[in-house]
Amino acid sequence: MRLWTVHPEYLDPAGLVALWREALLAQKVLLGATRGYLHHPQLARFRAQPHPVAAICTYLQGIFEESIRRGYHFDSSKIGRSRIDYLLDETEGQVSSEWSHLKSKLETRSPNRFSRMESIKMPAVHPLFRLVPGGVRDWERVR
Repeated sequence: MRLWTVHPEYLDPAGLVALWREALLAQKVLLGATRGYLHHPQLARFRAQPHPVAAICTYLQGIFEESIRRGYHFDSSKIGRSRIDYLLDETEGQVSSEWSHLKSKLETRSPNRFSRMESIKMPAVHPLFRLVPGGVRDWERVR
């Protein structure tokens, strides 16, 4: 499971579809509707919120909006109704780590997209987040 902090605009088609599926799975986990992935580290920042389900629903909404922009037909009825009205802090170190990871994936999987993004030092973040100083998060599995 990978719940990207970077804006979904940077993901290739396969990455955006995978993110949608994985975020829907995360929503199920946070709702207590599945037995798997209960302790997945990617869920830590959502679980830390006063309203974890509302936070993941807000995250899903951002992915859905990117899918609309691209002309995809994701089913918004799969997103729960609750939302949060504040931004989650995410660290520059976390985003930088994810950015390196994403670029390495895209270099082989989607070379054209990679070449358009290669020179970007710090990407925009998903609309749920705001960038703050700091290192890679403890919950991240650094390779």
